[in-house]
Amino acid sequence: MYHKKTQAMLKSEINTIRKQQDMEPETKVAATCIHDEPITNEDRLSLSPASRLFHSPQFNCYIVIVMGCQTGINPDVVKAGLKETLYHHPRFSSKLENKDIKGGKKRWIRVSVNEEDHVFVPNLDSNIDHPDQFVEDYISNLTTAPLDLSKPLWEVHLLNVKTSYAKAVAVFRLHHSMGDGASLMSLLLACTRKTSDPDALPTVPTRTRADSSSNSSWFWWFILAIWSGITLMWNTLVDMMLFITTLVFLQDTKTPIKGAPGVELTAKRFVHRTVSLDHIKQVKNAMGMTINDVVFGVTQAGLSQYLNRRYGQNEKDEGSKQKRSNLPKNIRLRANVLANLRPTVGIQALADMMAKKSKARWGNRFGYILIPFTIALQDGPLDYVRQAKVVIDRKKHSLEALCTYVIANVLIKIIGAKAAGAIAHRVISHSTLSFSNLVGPLEEISFYGHPINFMAPYVYGHPHALHMHFQSYVDKMTICLTIDPDVIPDPNKLLDDLEESLKLICDAVLDRGLTKEEVV
Repeated sequence: MYHKKTQAMLKSEINTIRKQQDMEPETKVAATCIHDEPITNEDRLSLSPASRLFHSPQFNCYIVIVMGCQTGINPDVVKAGLKETLYHHPRFSSKLENKDIKGGKKRWIRVSVNEEDHVFVPNLDSNIDHPDQFVEDYISNLTTAPLDLSKPLWEVHLLNVKTSYAKAVAVFRLHHSMGDGASLMSLLLACTRKTSDPDALPTVPTRTRADSSSNSSWFWWFILAIWSGITLMWNTLVDMMLFITTLVFLQDTKTPIKGAPGVELTAKRFVHRTVSLDHIKQVKNAMGMTINDVVFGVTQAGLSQYLNRRYGQNEKDEGSKQKRSNLPKNIRLRANVLANLRPTVGIQALADMMAKKSKARWGNRFGYILIPFTIALQDGPLDYVRQAKVVIDRKKHSLEALCTYVIANVLIKIIGAKAAGAIAHRVISHSTLSFSNLVGPLEEISFYGHPINFMAPYVYGHPHALHMHFQSYVDKMTICLTIDPDVIPDPNKLLDDLEESLKLICDAVLDRGLTKEEVV
């Protein structure tokens, strides 16, 4: 624990922010429509079904994005940049309309953005004790105060504190109803530029489809197409039956990382660890997999090691040799994954939206996928990634995400967002953790002239004690954990296990000199 003076400083800054958020409307600058024109129907947009879901009492979710800067942050420069970009985005310049209309459907209403409501620059001591812990506590304290619904649902905190991983930190907090994680991350990237070329937008890798053309006869192609359709329908049927049984009664095993009821309401902590993306690519290329396959395999291995240790701590030490495995048999542990169903919005399109006020597709459009993890101590490190590939390949050949999206929309329209939120809460709380993975830029970028060292996105407000996110940036991969400290008191140990698992898997590939042809 760091010095009491530092703790008092943290509490003082957080209280100041909360006071600003809780000011009476008459003491603030009046929120009016863009350009101070009368509000028209064009300035009102109905919330999408998913956005309404994120405002239900049991599913009030937020996104936090932490950017580590290589230099100190100039607040005036950042504020000027935000005025030219984010302030022009429809979601960042809209609030929820206070009154319900059309049977309880809320709408976004365009307003002017008051800088003091959204950009916070705490007055911090540059020689603060234990700066890493201070920043971690600062961000954690933000999770205890909801955003004010009478204003656009976002804020940014500029922390000029030198930590072990950055010279300064910018923290974005946004309500999940503003958009899905992929869209919001793309939007923030549209506010950045290449460090090597200040006028150029970042380059983000795009997914390419393998060439499916072959010299096979039309007959065999027809047979394969029929078989593919049959397996697609079968996989979808099985996945939806499991989804329904999860809603009704099927719960994951109670493990040391599974949160208790009400975990969505507790204060969360955010930790991260940066590993080499090149090591992940080495495994990917050698074993003919995708980065997602490797990431799931590494997660499966890291969770197995971490849980084995946690279960071992519960064993009484009687001087005998510790068992190799302390894990119970047949652990059911599943991750809830949000699959984005909307075509990815290009960074250029989002930059044009803010600069030229053009239109681009925006919002939340996703389905749920339940992915099982095999929790066990495998004979070899590569077994984890092989198992992960089998599971992911099967999930790719299923319409589970589309079906859950359609069902959620129908339920919201029939029974309302509150009841649908309760159903979604029940399904997610019956699984163990949330998982996501986003692709970042291929080159170093600057945030309004401030070179970025890393990006770490997090999510909180869902009924899980653990959310894992993998974010790539140039040649690095940042592992981001949102945790409930009462459930996972040692998150850095979990990060150690994930990092060590990647090292063992990569070493196994290099030691065996595997190539794609040898492992397929």
